[in-house]
Amino acid sequence: MTKTTGITWAAASARRFERQFLAMPARTDTSVADVAAAMLGVHAQVLSAAELSVGLRADGVTRADVRGALWPAASPTAPPPPPSSPPSPSLVKTHGPRGTVHLLPARDLPMWCAALPAVPHGTAAPSADVRLTEEQARQVVTAIAAALDGAFLTIDELGEEVVARTGPWAGDLVMPAFQTMWPRWRQVMHRAGQCGALSFGPNRGRRVTYTRPPHFTPLPLEEASRLLVRRYLYAYGPAPPRHFARWLAAPPAWATARFAELAAAGEIEEVRFEGTPAWVTAGDTAFPDAPERHELVRGVRLLPYFDAYVIAAQPRELLFPGAAYRRALAGGQAGNFPVLLVDGIVAGVWHQRRRGRRTTVTVEPLVPLTARGERELAERVEGVGAVLEAEAELVIGEVTVGAHA
Repeated sequence: MTKTTGITWAAASARRFERQFLAMPARTDTSVADVAAAMLGVHAQVLSAAELSVGLRADGVTRADVRGALWPAASPTAPPPPPSSPPSPSLVKTHGPRGTVHLLPARDLPMWCAALPAVPHGTAAPSADVRLTEEQARQVVTAIAAALDGAFLTIDELGEEVVARTGPWAGDLVMPAFQTMWPRWRQVMHRAGQCGALSFGPNRGRRVTYTRPPHFTPLPLEEASRLLVRRYLYAYGPAPPRHFARWLAAPPAWATARFAELAAAGEIEEVRFEGTPAWVTAGDTAFPDAPERHELVRGVRLLPYFDAYVIAAQPRELLFPGAAYRRALAGGQAGNFPVLLVDGIVAGVWHQRRRGRRTTVTVEPLVPLTARGERELAERVEGVGAVLEAEAELVIGEVTVGAHA
């Protein structure tokens, strides 16, 4: 049954802030994995940005805590494990939504690694002389999983293992990349990540390593797909199918069909969000629109590059109003600039430059800040320094670096 519940942007923002640990940071007994789960994955193409995304949402969490959750055996604070039972990570750095690198809770891999490989993608396939056949792709993913089981390998070491386990064709240098050529097998690295065959290990000096995440059994496909939609709507709803599609980089028609299936099964229901149709999980229609609720989003906050909230929270024109739409987006794409939130909307950009144990945080507000706002901003900057284990200095002025600098 279609609901006619009317939901405003302010009410939706207040609830999203609560569920994202942006209204109040997570308590000290909340695990890093719990914070990542609430965000539905932490974008981690730049690990320091991912560490900030998590740390700014949780009391007392630093970058060391995030890395300890990813690689407990490498954590300087972890007790030495028995040789036969290395500690299991609670977070995994791997390819997540949109094929980009994310931090995902290890316990959620059965959902992600069933749902993501089934999402259609619209990217153009490589030419016939470059691409792998479906059988070759399966062989490469199997070889990656076997090579990385219990090992930490650099990309070159992994390539040698893949070629040895498949054939010379996997090593053909046919993929143009960064003024060089990559071997054929690398075109399915994101697929290996999304199906649980590959994750990132701790760096070996300056070199990235890869490993295999803890073994798990994927959920049945339909169950995983339904669960992913419901969890997205819980975290970022109300939302129409096109917003889900944009977040997942999926075809809008596919997302519309998935929403229709869940609506027919009574798992999600329609509401009116700022006067237009949107969806929430069934029964999750409590959006109190009262002044005390709006206080949840009051004040200033700093969010780093590609923070999950600025990527997923829609409509974008309401989150990035006026000058923010021009200044804080790159061609309409969110995440390329760290952002300043004022009363729940983007109202500036910022950048931090680290030198040893100090970091200078330059904030460019797009609206005048009150004296109270400036004091709160200084506290937020101190929080950035605490997460990064550095002493932070606030400068209010123009951010002169470009997007994703």
